[in-house]
Amino acid sequence: MTNIPKDNGKPSDSKYTGQQWHSDMSFTPVPALGSLLRGITIPPVGGDTMFANMYMAYDALSDGMKKMIAGLHGIHTGSRKVDDPNSDRQMEQKKINPPIAQPVVRAHPETGRKALYIGEKVSCFVGMTAEESKPLIDYLCKHATRPQFVYRHQWRADDIILWDNRCTMHIALGDYPDGEIRHLERTTVKGTPSGYYLQ
Repeated sequence: MTNIPKDNGKPSDSKYTGQQWHSDMSFTPVPALGSLLRGITIPPVGGDTMFANMYMAYDALSDGMKKMIAGLHGIHTGSRKVDDPNSDRQMEQKKINPPIAQPVVRAHPETGRKALYIGEKVSCFVGMTAEESKPLIDYLCKHATRPQFVYRHQWRADDIILWDNRCTMHIALGDYPDGEIRHLERTTVKGTPSGYYLQ
């Protein structure tokens, strides 16, 4: 995950990676179980990563909301904060990873606890239009990222963080000045199937 330009001067493919609330690889039928991120070059100010506890977010919902979202499936896409639908990388990603439906509430396969599984890459709910879905997606994302559910990590060189994507959402903050280098290395641990392709 770097903003170091390519040798030809073009921006890095991962310059804007992670700058939306998301869980890694949620736009695939086998989303990530966990991720590890190591800080290599850190801007002097900004570039933090924030993590949301999706167990706590789910538990804090009202019984009525839990009932309403119990059967919903969100359509996850590989869209990015700065989307260029004409870029070769973007077109290749759409071909490799067509939209995937994931349950909005996932039971963790090891703990059995329920967690919200939502994010800013969810375009709509299955069986609903984007316009109908947006208010609820926005509400759930805003609810899940309330301060009491969030940890903010201020990076130092050689820090390593690991997290469980099945019950955590995260965002990389792009709040550092242009020209400052932010370079991290990520390892992703493959999970178990949870989503399905739309017919």
